[in-house]
Amino acid sequence: MVSSKFPLVSQRCLFRFLNRLLAEAPQSRTHASSFAHRCALRQAKRIVVKLGSAVVTRGDECGLALGRLASIVEQVAMLQNQGREMVMVTSGAVAFGKQRLRHEILLSQSVRQALQSGHNQPKDMSVPVLEARACAAAGQSGLMALYEAMFSQYSTCTAQVLVTNLDFHDDEKRQNLHSTLQELVRMNIVPIINTNDAVVPPPEPNSDLHGVISIKDNDSLAARLAVEMKADLLIALSDVEGLYNSPPGTDDAKLIDVFYPGDQHSVTFGTKSRVGLGGMEAKVKAALWALQGGTSVVIANGTNPKVTGHVITDIVEGKKLGTFFSETKPAGPSVEEQTEMARNSGRILASLQAEKRSEIICRLADLLTEKTEEIVAANKMDMEVASSSGRLPPAMLKRLSLSAAKINSLSIGIQQIATSAQNSTGRVLRRTRVAPNLELEQITVPIGVVLVIFEARPDCLPQVSALAIASGNALLLKGGKEAANTNRVLLQLTQEALSMHGVREAVQMVSTREEVEGLCRLDKMIDLIIPRGSSQLVQDIKRAAKGIPVLGHSEGVCHVYVDADARADKVIGIVRDSKCEYPAACNAMETLLIHRDILRTPLFDQIVDMLRTERVRIHAGPRFASYLTFSPSEAKSLRTEYNDLECCVEVVDSMQEAVEHIHKYGSSHTDVIITENEKTAEQFLQQLDSACVFWNASSRFADGYRFGLGWYSPF
Repeated sequence: MVSSKFPLVSQRCLFRFLNRLLAEAPQSRTHASSFAHRCALRQAKRIVVKLGSAVVTRGDECGLALGRLASIVEQVAMLQNQGREMVMVTSGAVAFGKQRLRHEILLSQSVRQALQSGHNQPKDMSVPVLEARACAAAGQSGLMALYEAMFSQYSTCTAQVLVTNLDFHDDEKRQNLHSTLQELVRMNIVPIINTNDAVVPPPEPNSDLHGVISIKDNDSLAARLAVEMKADLLIALSDVEGLYNSPPGTDDAKLIDVFYPGDQHSVTFGTKSRVGLGGMEAKVKAALWALQGGTSVVIANGTNPKVTGHVITDIVEGKKLGTFFSETKPAGPSVEEQTEMARNSGRILASLQAEKRSEIICRLADLLTEKTEEIVAANKMDMEVASSSGRLPPAMLKRLSLSAAKINSLSIGIQQIATSAQNSTGRVLRRTRVAPNLELEQITVPIGVVLVIFEARPDCLPQVSALAIASGNALLLKGGKEAANTNRVLLQLTQEALSMHGVREAVQMVSTREEVEGLCRLDKMIDLIIPRGSSQLVQDIKRAAKGIPVLGHSEGVCHVYVDADARADKVIGIVRDSKCEYPAACNAMETLLIHRDILRTPLFDQIVDMLRTERVRIHAGPRFASYLTFSPSEAKSLRTEYNDLECCVEVVDSMQEAVEHIHKYGSSHTDVIITENEKTAEQFLQQLDSACVFWNASSRFADGYRFGLGWYSPF
């Protein structure tokens, strides 16, 4: 049975259909096999959304969860309007009909009781048990009217399709059904499909024949329709987060992120949900059947108020929600397994004596020196790929590069970390006697599992690994794909060093297509996230982290202020080193503040000539530009971190004005004053609250290695 109702007039659908043809939309793909990874779900064109009974109905099973349905409809309509082809398989007719019939019965009983009010005996107002088919018959029209009203708010047309098992077993009926659905989809109409529960016979056990799944519930119906229509993705929403290895709520139950055919033996199924015909076992069977037919499947929670408002769109965007069914099993362990391995090995690492952890770090430093040629060769491959692609700016290319000299400095810095490892953990910070013979100690202990996400800077890997080993922490690394070859070699060397004391797995590299946002959701496995890279990366990680502390950092908008009492030779040397020695570093100078009295003096000319000689592009601040007849390009922002041979030059009237400028536009990273006036310098140092404030020293001095902390890269 097919019925359709168009909001307003049918011309609206035609108009939107023509617009859709002209709009940018996901391109169709050859339907040969399912997607191998979650990130590929963004390419899904035709999507079937199945709403389980527990999603559609209220907790009392009498009536619909209207707020939840409205949110789901909004997401489906949004995806439809993006140019995707959406199909819905819904439950709810029985619940809607039950609510309606209960109301009618109670109303009828109330009327009869009122007519018999003269009798003293009270009447029984209980509602008899309602037969499911009658409830379905009474609820179908109301359910569809509700969907039509909701979708009409988004100018989306819908059509109702009721089916039974016979519609699939009879070839002619199946072809008619297929033709109808294809035509509805072609006309930009969302088909809303349900089993015709008013007439459907009870399901026959073990009735699947010749590899074709029988229609026993809406799970099997959705799977069958998804395969028949060559859908790219089937999203099955239920009242649980996804598939667990044992019944949810039990002590050892773990959510399965990716499920592969053949993994059924590792799962213990529980009872079915409070409503509906199928349980999780039926869902898994239907999902595997659809997967075999070339349709990707995700089972997720459609009742959780924290995610219901975006669960469908998040899944389509490839985010880590529910259980993803995939036929492509990776060669290595999953990220959850890697994290578990790191945690277990990290606990052994934490229990090692400090001398043994120091030995591991010293061995890593030696391996870096011994394998320099191998590291440089791998890095050369990464550099060639990055250069040919043209996607990395010069500053990022410089960070990606590893030379023999850089590796040598890296090794020396790691040796310093080995020395500091002697007292990283187990050090008593405070001891308090709280009562006679009772003392309370505060000591340093490892954090646990630390996730470090870094961009195209492979030198970060051994640095962070050495620090984690020194402090007894397990480490999970997610590096930029641009440095894949270099990272692979560096990880091998790190794990080789760890092997000398049997803790090889304490450091793991996530090399799968795992999305960073997915990693940030592992709040039960990861104790701290440290993003190292651009400001945008840090902000993205902070937004994505769910219940995991993030140790982020700010941009490196570093200032150098040249005071009126500055000495020329110091100015030229400090400004050159601050900007030109390594412009891609986050401790490089980005804004040069010059006292007004220095303008049109030989010192000012020397500064400009030096910057030109070093090929530094100058962006004039507003005040500096006002002093010039022909000024350089004006700075678009005074908060810019150029990370390249570029800087902003601005004029200030005094040291106090320089401080105010830094407070307003700086990032509290590193700021410098160049002056021979001790009083002015002391005021500058006291008034700024940046992490590093220097007097007559280059901003590049803000470096753990130079501080003797064993950290080569800038903070």
